Amino acid sequence: QVQLVESGGGLVQAGDSLRLSCAASGRTFSSYAMGWFRQAPGKEREFVAGIRWSGGSTYYADSVKGRFTISRDNAQNTVYLQMNSLKPEDTAVYYCAARSGSIMTRVGTYDYWGQGTQVTVSS
Repeated sequence: QVQLVESGGGLVQAGDSLRLSCAASGRTFSSYAMGWFRQAPGKEREFVAGIRWSGGSTYYADSVKGRFTISRDNAQNTVYLQMNSLKPEDTAVYYCAARSGSIMTRVGTYDYWGQGTQVTVSS
């Protein structure tokens, strides 16, 4: 049974940094892509960043490019999202997701989801 467990969210001020973690278990993820998504109140869930477990290729939404970095630790089966220069508009519940194959930006293409972790950025 696949499990994705996010952690690391919290309340920070604009300009601060946070690192989110997603611990993955239940299968071998070598052929998978991992994605971070976020959902703000009243808005649709949106793609933030993705990484291929094998090879480590990455892709970012324009809104976070240059501020966020996605990475993975193969030994720990964990994916990270380093978030720098946070803005109030980054406030959302952040979700980790997994899919077999390449990085995709559409929510419906991911097979497994975590429960989410809240990130709140005050101005």
